[in-house]
Amino acid sequence: MTTNLLEGVRVLDMTNVLAGPFAGYQLALLGADVIKVETAGSGDLARQLGADPDLSAEYMGVSFLAQNADKRSVTVNLKTEGGKKVFEQLLADADVLLENFRPGVLARLGFDWERLHELNPRLIYCAVSGFGATGPMSSRPAYDQVVQGLSGIMSVTGDTESAPLRVGYPVCDSFGGMAAAMTVCAAIVRQRQTGQGAYLDTSMLDAAITSMGWVVSNHLVTGKEPVPMGNENMTSAPSGAFRTADGVLNIAANKQEQYEILCKVLGREELVTDPRFVTREDRKRNREILRDELEISLKERTAAEWDEILLDTGVPAAPVAPVSEALRSDQIRHRGLISELDVAAGSGTVQVLGLPTHVDGESVRPDTPPPTLGEHTDEILREIGFSAEQITRFREEGAV
Repeated sequence: MTTNLLEGVRVLDMTNVLAGPFAGYQLALLGADVIKVETAGSGDLARQLGADPDLSAEYMGVSFLAQNADKRSVTVNLKTEGGKKVFEQLLADADVLLENFRPGVLARLGFDWERLHELNPRLIYCAVSGFGATGPMSSRPAYDQVVQGLSGIMSVTGDTESAPLRVGYPVCDSFGGMAAAMTVCAAIVRQRQTGQGAYLDTSMLDAAITSMGWVVSNHLVTGKEPVPMGNENMTSAPSGAFRTADGVLNIAANKQEQYEILCKVLGREELVTDPRFVTREDRKRNREILRDELEISLKERTAAEWDEILLDTGVPAAPVAPVSEALRSDQIRHRGLISELDVAAGSGTVQVLGLPTHVDGESVRPDTPPPTLGEHTDEILREIGFSAEQITRFREEGAV
């Protein structure tokens, strides 16, 4: 069930595809009233994207379903005078405006930051873009693939033979969306305390580089160029993915005592005192040789068997699972991360993810399915003060 942490907060979500909708979805799960402001006839491009062509044809594509539960949809045409009037009234009643147009698009439609602030001084305006609203790259178009390459992420993904390699999911979109949602929540705190609005400029590139943690820090501090290391952990050894009799087992024996326990469990106590592996730095220098030695023993059992054996030893280890298996795991079921929702237009039910954080001991899941395009237009326009006659005129002129 959706939590009430952001109860009473109204968010206008003008975003498309993933980074922005992901941010809006986190806010909706936290209890905000998120109104998705879409263009009549087409709406969010994600409505037409995903692995199920039938859903895409109904403008309820899988990519849209994944990030838009617990939201309401209103259609507004900002290229009409009536549409501008509707949008202005929406802004007057909103706490947050979230958009991920290319920088300057909203301003060209007559709603730059100065105008937004004039209409609602309390408004938190969060713009999510590939490179931010300033700088020499600000006007460039960007998708996750492009940002992965420019951020350096692809250069350190894979190994020396396969790099540069794209991370297998839209990591930059996800981090950009999470960064936007986090900053919006912080701005809401100040807004509630002082009544002050905020202009938040979130860059997917900045978020991607920030997310790289030690990879970036090691370069900034030491000047050393990061290199792709495949499944190996640059900070320690043995720490990576190891072959067993039937699959791959992740082992992260990062501490000295964990390494010693691992050797004992594998029946390879001699490796503890082997001069090539005595210290962490020794093991890092000789990680490939150490891998070969450990895999001699690891190949005697399956990944599941080693997982069971190592479970109570204090050595972090677990099999490498495909997505389908990860989603079916007892842990994920226990946490209540996956919800099943009815989808409109006779499309049956779909499963979507909830919030990754439990609140007050409870999982946080969406209560309502993703909206059809413009599903709540009349309802929302009535809420912000328009009469039935006005709504009819707006529809006749193509404003909504």
